Amino acid sequence: MSPSPICIIYSQDADLARRLKAFLGALAQIRHVSVADRLDAVLQQTGPALLLLDLRARESRDLLEQVQEGFPEVLIVALGTPRSEPLREAEQSSIHAAEDLQIDRRRLQALVSRGFEHLRVLQENRELREQSFTPALPEPRRLEMVPDRREPAPPLLRFPRVFRRFDNVETLLASVVEGVADATGVGRVGIFSKIRQGDRYRLRAGLRCLPETSEIEYGERDALVRWFQLHAHLICRNNVAQALDQRQRTLMRRALDTFGAEVIVPLHARGSVIGWLFFGHRVTGQRFDSNDLEGLMLLAEHVSTVLENALLYEEVTLQKTLAETLLTSIPPGIIATDEDGMVRWFNPTAERILGITAADALNQPVEAAGSRLAAFLRETLDSKEDLPAQQWIDPTTRRSLSVETRRLVDKQTRLGAVAVVQDLTAGDNLRQKQDLVDRAAFWTDLAASMSHEIRNPLVAIKTFAQLLPERFDDADFRKDFNEIVVQEIDRLDKIITQINNFAHPSELVMKPIDLRASVRNAIDLARSRLKKNGVAIDTTLPNDLPKVLGDETALTEAFAHLVANAAEATSGRTKPRITLAAKQIREGDHPSGVVVTVRDNGKGISADLREKVFSPFCTTKARGMGLGLPIVKRTIFDHNGRVDIDSNPQGTSVSVMLPASPNGN
Repeated sequence: MSPSPICIIYSQDADLARRLKAFLGALAQIRHVSVADRLDAVLQQTGPALLLLDLRARESRDLLEQVQEGFPEVLIVALGTPRSEPLREAEQSSIHAAEDLQIDRRRLQALVSRGFEHLRVLQENRELREQSFTPALPEPRRLEMVPDRREPAPPLLRFPRVFRRFDNVETLLASVVEGVADATGVGRVGIFSKIRQGDRYRLRAGLRCLPETSEIEYGERDALVRWFQLHAHLICRNNVAQALDQRQRTLMRRALDTFGAEVIVPLHARGSVIGWLFFGHRVTGQRFDSNDLEGLMLLAEHVSTVLENALLYEEVTLQKTLAETLLTSIPPGIIATDEDGMVRWFNPTAERILGITAADALNQPVEAAGSRLAAFLRETLDSKEDLPAQQWIDPTTRRSLSVETRRLVDKQTRLGAVAVVQDLTAGDNLRQKQDLVDRAAFWTDLAASMSHEIRNPLVAIKTFAQLLPERFDDADFRKDFNEIVVQEIDRLDKIITQINNFAHPSELVMKPIDLRASVRNAIDLARSRLKKNGVAIDTTLPNDLPKVLGDETALTEAFAHLVANAAEATSGRTKPRITLAAKQIREGDHPSGVVVTVRDNGKGISADLREKVFSPFCTTKARGMGLGLPIVKRTIFDHNGRVDIDSNPQGTSVSVMLPASPNGN
């Protein structure tokens, strides 16, 4: 279990520091120093490390010499401008490497990896030398046997009284640190912890800590955290040399140097490490003995309890803040009551919609929010099932409201009810404006279509009427006059009938029907109207289709329009083809509906017309009112079905979905 290697970046260029961190973040712990006076302290904290030194920084030349003299175990990689004097001087000195500031990611990572490997070898050699030449340590004096030794327990009695309140977690942890420092008589104390699962361990509170300590972070898989999880005991500088594993000694020394500490005590809760306390030198200058360490472990147990409660309080506070912010920010109005009908929540949106302030509604009977809303909420409180949403016009604000209510139940405990209020006023106004626009567009299209369709018959009738006096004695003319005038009058009558049927559809007679009969009748009707049978229609109508609840005449008319449109779309094709297929839809083991698809191999519908094909009077035909597809859509909608169109240059497919009859017969 080896500590993560450390790389220190010294530069006043923030952009360079961010780039180097991005390059090396996966290889090591990164520390950025931008003030020359702090570099010495950081190097003392980290011990053996690799230093990336920006030669453009102020005092970089002096720092290079100081680091080489004062920290022989620090490897230096100098970064400078190519062919500059500082970079040439650095290349001639005995540093690890001198490179261009614009060094690429791969080269830098390879260079740093070799540097870390070199540091690891140096560390192992140093450990071997210490084991070979360091004499055995004498047994420490057992000061705990001195009769007048002061026990560490009494100062801990103040903790349960001092740390009861959790109004402010940061203030609480600062008080814990001060209390711990007072109880132990040390000058430097700090608490590292994480807030919630998945977070990183950070300094949460400290007394006289080194400035760089607040920038240090540890992940859950970091070597120090894993060591605490595995060993579950403190780290003391006096006892580091007694560790048998060289890597553990390196890890412990690194941690103590990083915090400027003499002792680090883990904090455990709920079976995991939630953080640790670190202690500097005692103010008396005396070393920590075994009694002191036992007292620190006991103290850590108290702090663990306080910290666990603080973290739980912090989590609950965060969740409460998020919930309140959500309820305050969401668009609908929220009114919540308790089981007795007293208003306990009234968000700002509800104030705006209902025209009532929260101060006038909170902790008041729900009637304060309006009689109609109060009656709905009271009914919800008394009901065992969810009630359907209701809509009404508020008598005070004249807003159009939609209100949906639900019981509030926690497991089996009834807590009250909540009403979700939607303001539909803007939507209603927009729909009314759209209706006006659509109505105007309808009459415009109707006038244009009528003028086109009616003008042609009238022109023919007028022409023959004008010629009648001159050619009255011409028997052939009189015969043509009779045929054409009657034909054009029939055409006018047909136009009027189409418009009248569209405006005043006949009342539907709904009953369970076999959809195959309507489809077959529709094919015959479409062929009679087209007066040609040159288009082949491939029909697939399975015998297992469920019955649908519908009007057979209306559905026959709708399918006839679809078949006629498909036949007209294939006009001009060398091999026109129409396929009409039906299949059942199933939900689980039961049929839920029928889909009828009419597909042709025509030229398709142009992109500019695809969104308008269901609009009245939309047509590309030389003759026709463009009412076929609108009639189809309205008929299918009245049968609780759906119409979908898919078109491309190779053809058009229209699918009609109709729900199955509830009883299946």
